[in-house]
Amino acid sequence: MTNNGWDAALRLAAAPETKPAGGAALDQILIASGGAAALTAVLLVFGWGHRTGRITLLTRLAKLSERGPGRGLPGWASLPASVSLVSLLIALLGMYWDISLHISHGRDEGPLANIAHYPILIGLFGIFTAGVLAVVLPKGERPGGAAVRITRDWYAPAGGVLLAGAGFYALLGFPLDDVWHRIFGQDVTLWGPTHLMLIGGAGLSLVAMMILEREGRRAWRGPADQGPPPWGRYVRRGMHSGGLLIGLSVFQAEYDFGVPQFRLVHQPLLIALAAGCALVAARLWTGRGGAVFAVAFYMLIRGGVSVLVGGAIGELWASVPLYFAEALCVELAALFLARRPLALGAVSGVLIGTAGFGAEYAWTHVAFRLPWTPDIVAEGMIMAVAGGVAGGLCGALLAEGLEGRLPRPAVARPVFAGAILVVAAAVANGLVVTVPSGEKATVTLTDVHGDAAHRTANARIAFSPAGAIDDPAWLTMTGWQGEGLHVEPLVKEREGVYRTSAPMPLHGEWKTLIRVHDGRSLAGVPVYLPDDPAIGAKELPAPQQFTRDVQGERKILQRELKSDVPGWLWLVCSAVVLFCTLALIIALGWGVARISRVLPETAAPEGAEPQPKVSA
Repeated sequence: MTNNGWDAALRLAAAPETKPAGGAALDQILIASGGAAALTAVLLVFGWGHRTGRITLLTRLAKLSERGPGRGLPGWASLPASVSLVSLLIALLGMYWDISLHISHGRDEGPLANIAHYPILIGLFGIFTAGVLAVVLPKGERPGGAAVRITRDWYAPAGGVLLAGAGFYALLGFPLDDVWHRIFGQDVTLWGPTHLMLIGGAGLSLVAMMILEREGRRAWRGPADQGPPPWGRYVRRGMHSGGLLIGLSVFQAEYDFGVPQFRLVHQPLLIALAAGCALVAARLWTGRGGAVFAVAFYMLIRGGVSVLVGGAIGELWASVPLYFAEALCVELAALFLARRPLALGAVSGVLIGTAGFGAEYAWTHVAFRLPWTPDIVAEGMIMAVAGGVAGGLCGALLAEGLEGRLPRPAVARPVFAGAILVVAAAVANGLVVTVPSGEKATVTLTDVHGDAAHRTANARIAFSPAGAIDDPAWLTMTGWQGEGLHVEPLVKEREGVYRTSAPMPLHGEWKTLIRVHDGRSLAGVPVYLPDDPAIGAKELPAPQQFTRDVQGERKILQRELKSDVPGWLWLVCSAVVLFCTLALIIALGWGVARISRVLPETAAPEGAEPQPKVSA
């Protein structure tokens, strides 16, 4: 071999592994599929062994779980509750860790090369396992009047079936995510359709857990002195409600890290929707102070995850919405409307969307990389009121259903459907964006570190026309995926002229751009983009001075997306994911309605409930 040949071979051996921009390598798919199949087989063996009496481990674990936090619940409810709670905490840690890694490091070398994927998979499989346990554990008994018939003599609690379904739906997002990447390229955004499956399945599993708790509580046959004390039931319900708040808040993660790829008005909408749903349910289901308790639990867990990821693990720090003002709004409204749940949900939603909006507005200026600005006040508050009222009505229906007091179908169904439609309309409004036409930016760089391998620079940016930007929602210099995150606001010198507030990275794998969000406009100006052979993209250098078009930022932030895929195919695939999500939501609504109808508040005192015959 010639010297040139040896040099080329050495360069190839020393080069880092190319990060794939489409689906995972075949060997990783086979390993992941084999591992999932093996775990599922083990789960099925234990389930079969328990049902046939050949394996008694699950029986012993179920009995053990009836003590301590599981007091007052039969084993088929208390054991799945413990498994699902631990699994959700593991999945939550993995999700924020994974989001942080993608923001700071970009694509994976493969799904098995990302350490954060393992806690996500373990947590989601744990949620699915908890549901399966609830389904297989009841043996020789009917687990409550709302149970679903599986075979002639096998009944499963409705909450267990729904919990298994939510876990399966979330797990299904992993293989579908790989298929999605193969078809469309990698969409490095939290709001990718298959990513939302992972988050939605995990977050909404809390509703199934609440249903299971209700079934177990009403089916309890143990001695009265072994039931849960009032404070124990209060804590358990408050933790469930706080967990629902955590699950719904994960949809805001891009805003928490400071790299949202959607309009800023979505953030107050999502905060108000989560607050309305979880906190109204907490107040009605848990009792006085329930909303505040739920937020305290949320802050303990959600804040703890931020500390673990940003502190102990050493990745990016995610900001945390407060929600305490929203909880106080709900508690205040409940002083007058606790006996009128739907009115409480609506009034709480209005208070959340106004007073809560104001409190979060102030908090974003303390804790968030992208604070709210006057640009979004009017539309943002309207979106927050819409989300708060829709969430509050759903939270009221959830709590009343859990207590067996759901309004008649002629009222409950239109309210539930209307709330879903309002949320859909608000999200759709936030997705309507524009891209400037004919605008340009002239950038003049002043190097701080001129070494090409570690280059950083300050910049002066002159927009043309000068009046194109007027009090934007954000105007930042953003750099990401270069083993870190750089988000700094631009400082206005005069109309149309801005400067950086800190040196920006212009080397290595950094993707650095100017981001402009003004009204409905989402745009960007690329400053430096690295060479990316996996997608055939060449390096976009950053000379000392250049003029570039102000363009749609999506093609800058998501360079990996394929541009030759028909638009109708993306719409069809997204519609399939949307249909599956609606199916999960409707199934959970069915579960709440079922236990309310079959286990009404006045049916019997707790611990002495008759077992009505109800068809599956």
